[in-house]
Amino acid sequence: MDALSPGHPAQRITFMKAAQVGATEAGNNWIGFAIHQAPGPMLAVQPTVELAKRNSRQRIDPLIDESPELRERVKPARSRDAGNTMLSKEFAGGILIMTGANSAVGLRSTPARYIFLDEVDAYPASADEEGDPVTLAEARTVTFGHRRKVFLVSTPTTRGLSRIEREFERSDQRRFFVPCPFCDHMQWLQWERLRWEKGQPESAAYHCESCEEPIPEYHKTQMLAAGEWIATATPEDPRSIGFHLSSLYSPIGWLSWEEMARQWEA
Repeated sequence: MDALSPGHPAQRITFMKAAQVGATEAGNNWIGFAIHQAPGPMLAVQPTVELAKRNSRQRIDPLIDESPELRERVKPARSRDAGNTMLSKEFAGGILIMTGANSAVGLRSTPARYIFLDEVDAYPASADEEGDPVTLAEARTVTFGHRRKVFLVSTPTTRGLSRIEREFERSDQRRFFVPCPFCDHMQWLQWERLRWEKGQPESAAYHCESCEEPIPEYHKTQMLAAGEWIATATPEDPRSIGFHLSSLYSPIGWLSWEEMARQWEA
């Protein structure tokens, strides 16, 4: 979310992540921020037009209705001159257009300073046979030069075919490094180091890559609080940055290491 602010030099932000770690919420917060603090034309793309309508009803409308600052700026859909429909929200200094990656018309409709591309691995290979939806959407930002921001988010699908994996590999590949509570060694969490006794998923613990101590999950809260994003690669384009976050980082009370071990065994 810091990288999405106008003061940050990044123009293209990629987030490859596990399911349910708050990525879409970060994108929705960005939409709210743009309406309130840095207005401009914005395009938000879901895999299909139907999903865009559902996201508008379930996430964007409540975001606006329950935030006084946004409610003031976006006219209610029921007023005749509102310029506010299910897939379009007008506000002072800009407009939010929501569409699906399966609609070439929606992707070509308007210039955009900001583009939020959600769940890109679920996009069709071509939008109405007019080409790659990500390329079509990004072409909307050309007139905004260095002021543009493109945010690509997805859970990866098949290795080698995944759009988000390809985008992440072209970025500076930031990973979230956390300290070992026993030896303070900073490391990013990897699945191979989560270990448990066969048939006993409740014994799952993360083994430090430096001291090999098994770290019980209750340490995770302090580990996350002391963590930091560190780039692990040199990007093709210095204005392109990427973030990777697996379910291993899910906060206590969300998906647990024990549950992951249980799912793996199943």
